[in-house]
Amino acid sequence: MIAFDTNVLIYACNKADTPRQNIALDLISRSENAVLLWQVACEFVAASRKLAGDGFTAAEAWQHLAHFLDVFPLVLPTHLVLKHAREIHLKQQSSFWDAMIVAACLESGITRLYSEDLPGCSPEPLEIINPFTPRG
Repeated sequence: MIAFDTNVLIYACNKADTPRQNIALDLISRSENAVLLWQVACEFVAASRKLAGDGFTAAEAWQHLAHFLDVFPLVLPTHLVLKHAREIHLKQQSSFWDAMIVAACLESGITRLYSEDLPGCSPEPLEIINPFTPRG
């Protein structure tokens, strides 16, 4: 199973950054076994305000979220996500929100997370890939 961090979904809606938008849209469109994490769904609506300067509205954010929910099953967190997030947050000194996403992935059996923001925070068996950097 795979999941996307919030930044991938934001780039999919960001018409001001066409190269990243195209990468995000391509990744989303060809991801058959992807899920949408609850934390990412919530953060997407909040983070979409960054696109307001380009005319992206809150109503559009909710429309896009509805589309993502139509395409990807929603994964709800359990109480164990908080326990694992605490361990990740304290041990790896990552941000609380990053630790929550990584913990949710581990709890849900997600093996690949696409994210621009989580370098060096990839506990086994989770692989974190930045789709916006060229790989050689």
